[in-house]
Amino acid sequence: MAEAKPQNVSVSPTRTELIWAGKYDAQGRRVGPLRVALPFQTVETVNESAQERQLLLLREAGGEYSAKEWRNRLIWGDKKYVLPSLLPEFAGKVNLIYIDPPFDTGADFSFTATVPDHPETPEDDSFSFTKEPSIIEHKAYRDTWGRGLDSYLQWFYETAVLLHELLHETGSLYVHLDWHVVHYVKCVLDEVFGPANGLNEIIWKRTHAHGASDKFGPVHDSILFYGKSEKPTWTDLRIPNDPEYLAKHFTQVDPMSGRRFQPISLTGAGIRHGDSGKPWRGINPTKVGRHWALPGRLLSKLGIKAASVQECLEALDKAGMIYWPKKQDGTPRLKLFPEDVEGAAVPDLWTDIPPVSAQATERAGYPTQKPEALLERIIKASSNPGDLVLDCFVGSGTTAAVAEKLGRRWIACDLSRFAIHTTRKRLLAIPGVRPFVVQNLGKYERQVWAGAEFGDGKGKEEAAARQRAYIDFILKLYQAKPISGYTWLHGVKAGRLVHVGAVDAPVSVGDVTNIAAEFRKAVGTGKDAPQTNGVDVLGWDFAFELNEVAKQQAAAANIQMRFLRIPRDVMDKRAVEQGDVRFFELAALGVEVKTRGRTVTLRLKDFVIPPDDVPEEARRAVKHWSQWIDYWAVDWANQGDTFHNQWQAYRTRKNPNLELETSHVYAEPGDYTVVVKVTDILGNDTTKTVKVRVR
Repeated sequence: MAEAKPQNVSVSPTRTELIWAGKYDAQGRRVGPLRVALPFQTVETVNESAQERQLLLLREAGGEYSAKEWRNRLIWGDKKYVLPSLLPEFAGKVNLIYIDPPFDTGADFSFTATVPDHPETPEDDSFSFTKEPSIIEHKAYRDTWGRGLDSYLQWFYETAVLLHELLHETGSLYVHLDWHVVHYVKCVLDEVFGPANGLNEIIWKRTHAHGASDKFGPVHDSILFYGKSEKPTWTDLRIPNDPEYLAKHFTQVDPMSGRRFQPISLTGAGIRHGDSGKPWRGINPTKVGRHWALPGRLLSKLGIKAASVQECLEALDKAGMIYWPKKQDGTPRLKLFPEDVEGAAVPDLWTDIPPVSAQATERAGYPTQKPEALLERIIKASSNPGDLVLDCFVGSGTTAAVAEKLGRRWIACDLSRFAIHTTRKRLLAIPGVRPFVVQNLGKYERQVWAGAEFGDGKGKEEAAARQRAYIDFILKLYQAKPISGYTWLHGVKAGRLVHVGAVDAPVSVGDVTNIAAEFRKAVGTGKDAPQTNGVDVLGWDFAFELNEVAKQQAAAANIQMRFLRIPRDVMDKRAVEQGDVRFFELAALGVEVKTRGRTVTLRLKDFVIPPDDVPEEARRAVKHWSQWIDYWAVDWANQGDTFHNQWQAYRTRKNPNLELETSHVYAEPGDYTVVVKVTDILGNDTTKTVKVRVR
């Protein structure tokens, strides 16, 4: 439990600080964040034209567009690796960071998955079930709360240090929390940013009163606002005046327009000797110790640019803006209309932004979703158009969506596949959304893990030993027995031979060709010879074109080949020790292709999802394969590079039905590689490649 007293380490008592177990190592040194910068892999580009696609290829090759072409980024990965990997490119360049980190020991990564209705049945077949967190998400939860508040504070401190380094000197950080940890987190932020740079604790009333039998009902969240310097970017925002205030003070009615107004003084206290102290229409403000004081903002709005104060007064009167009292010696006053009243400055108590209701059009079905109005206020106040906004706990995608709508650049990250998928759909629903990329750390994160786990020696013998250790490790988790004497066949399980894919490369068609060839040679050759015609191919990633070609090759060789994904969970020692690692077959996608002239039509025909944490009752309730699909997209002319999303269809709350067919007209005849990507209701992607010839 964190407490304000030192541990048994050499900590200089030069300041007041919050101490927790793990803050200092045995030598009394501060334990900092991981600093491994890994390259990002772009796995998808969205909403990009053919011309923009060519520019991106040049940019990735280091061409002249490198410094010019910006792509917003949606990154799937653990911020433990993502944030240090952003530093080489973005240190000191991020203008605004908003984060909504987990702040409750009861929080986890589970979410409600919705199976849509099957439109061809008369009854409503839709239903929901809870998708439990994956092992890697469990790991992130343990890293955060595994040792209670101590581990949370260390986890947050490491995050805050990296965010501070990413911020521009005029940048701002907003941290969204509730009463559970806000007071502890403020101590950490004071230490990282400096107490003088803590600008506000914003109280957001997020809900109406909750009934509580033994305490006051909790109805608010706290948002801590820090600047990297004492003068961060700031725009003074205003909120509309209270209608009750307007009704009470704007009681006069203008006879010309029928609008309500409030008469206010045209003079200010004190004597002046210039135009403002001279009489106008026989009225001399100097006699009563005052002077003419005209509102410059209103004059500018009315386009009044007179040479003297008296001429301005004449222009105001001509415009019907001066109120003359009925009594003969009454002092003229200015007519102030409600639309001319500047709204009140936004206070640090926000009661005017309601939570996302069940009926809201922006609702994405994400449990921790924040309203767009909340992020709109923050982004408008602390950034300018074109500035860069970062959210490394993007969840439902509110920060990215609002930044996009307000013309800001953005980087959005999350560990959850479902969060990345939800955000992608939400962005695509924005009219005119700018092209963006979906990225991960992929093979580079795995390389770091493999080096730490099996050694990173560069010699030939060391590399071979490292590869063997890696293969044996995966085989053990798959409960397969290692075999020797082969290059492409590594183990055997229940009579089926097993291939283990490389850490840093997808399983390719060439790999399948070599596996099949070696399988044929192995038949009847010894004690490890195949006992069945089955081969299990384990891989981290699989090439787009693998499914169809591999099945054809396997069938031609009379081999029953299965493809199973090596889960990220194998990188979690606790999952390995507890035997929680499971391998799942790739989903199977059926696509019908019709070509007529230069028009190609695709129709989804079948989709088989692996039982990845889907409750059995949910699987039984699904009546049609299409109910598993939430989104699908097409790259009509894949060039063997990143998947370029050129067309997509997806379900929304307003329209839960899904198109299963699409067509494309090619401008030129030729042979094309078409890649179809399907995302299921759990956020998992499946791809299929087809070859087409248009004339």
